[in-house]
Amino acid sequence: MKRIITNGITDLEPLAGSSEWYWGTDYASGDLYEAEELFRSGHPIRKNRLVLVRCPEGTVYEPVCTKPGQYLGRPAYHDGQVVLLLVDFPKGEIHILAFHETTGTTEPLAVLPLSIADDCCNLMLETPPLMLIRSGHNNRIQLLWPERRDFAVEENEYFAFLEGNRLYTSVWYEDPDYREEVLVRDYDTGEVLERIPGSLRSMPDGQNWLLV
Repeated sequence: MKRIITNGITDLEPLAGSSEWYWGTDYASGDLYEAEELFRSGHPIRKNRLVLVRCPEGTVYEPVCTKPGQYLGRPAYHDGQVVLLLVDFPKGEIHILAFHETTGTTEPLAVLPLSIADDCCNLMLETPPLMLIRSGHNNRIQLLWPERRDFAVEENEYFAFLEGNRLYTSVWYEDPDYREEVLVRDYDTGEVLERIPGSLRSMPDGQNWLLV
């Protein structure tokens, strides 16, 4: 049995798009949206910790030591690299950081004003390609970085991936039985181009499987 020292973070999740990386956080002040609510209501935020663990070695990295008022969201894996999402509430900034395994350090890919998002509900990094989005909130999908798009979508419809000019989303229904569809939308207009019955699953090697 391999002993993995995470200093109290005992729940790890696979990092989507990678077969080697796992991540975990202590959710000290809840998720990113709950931390934002605490800050906006004048309550202190207990800064969270986030660890990355590489398999099979079991090497543990803690790439960012947050400061008071900062909070880490769910990371992403893009082009062979782990990318981190950090929100600095006192400064009103969103930081997108690339993690370098060889040095255990990060470098900024983008620093964005927090005002580009109405709030942090469902604010996350998604791939492919690497994007900052808000998905499935108030029946909208908002792409915030590196380009801006704002689409009205159906209830229970969520971003899946972008391929060229085709935006793939996943939507579920109970009418009355549970079922799922994949919707293909025009990236420029949001128009639905195609409806495909089935459920999407992203695989560690980057494939997208349609389960029908």
